[in-house]
This record gives sequence, structure tokens and C-alpha cells, in this order.
Amino acid sequence: MKKDELSLETLDKDLRTAVEACQEKKAAEILVLDLRGLASFTDYFLICSGASNRQLKAIADEIEETVAMMKRKPAHREGYPRGEWILMDYVDFVVHVFTTSSRAYYDLERLWGDAGRIAVAS
Repeated sequence: MKKDELSLETLDKDLRTAVEACQEKKAAEILVLDLRGLASFTDYFLICSGASNRQLKAIADEIEETVAMMKRKPAHREGYPRGEWILMDYVDFVVHVFTTSSRAYYDLERLWGDAGRIAVAS
């Protein structure tokens, strides 16, 4: 599949479940980056933003709870206590939940500019 053929429906069910969890908690600017062929550590990034540290934690909690129903837990999680950037590593996809300012500062979209993209309606 070519990167320009990438769509939400073509993604793994666990990743789609994580996207739906973002939508459920009203995450903003939900984006999936296709890193296959660009990175060896994961296939996809799921990136989204929240308006406050409290919302970031709610988004992260919802993702973890709903993906756990699929019998998956993150291999690694960082940033939860601080709540500016929460990272959850599910091996084949990595979730990044940012505050708006942290997302702009780290600018993963620019860093991984060659990646295929799926912008998801919030």
C-alpha cells in the first residue's frame, strides 16, 4: 500500500481503537503518521492535543483502558505525572498526547515530514 492510499480503515484495529479513544475524549488535531520504511522502532505515531493537563490525562487514560480491552498494554509510558507530553508505546504504534504548546515546541509533524498522514476528525 502506498502512503497516499493510507486511510483510517486500513489501520490495525488496536490503533483505530486508540484513535476512537482520542475522539471520545475530545482530543484536538488527531493525526496518524505512517513511519513504515522511515523508522525501525515503530510503524505509526498517533499524535493528538489536549487543552489542559487534566484533559491530557483523561485522553491517555481512555486510550489505555480501551486498548486494554483488546488485550494490549503499553510496553512503556512516560510523562503522565507532569502531563505536558504523555507518550505510550504499544510497539507497532506510539501515542503522543501533547498540550498545544508542547506539540508546537517538539513539532513531530515537521520532524517526520516524509511520513504518510491521516488527519482524523475530532
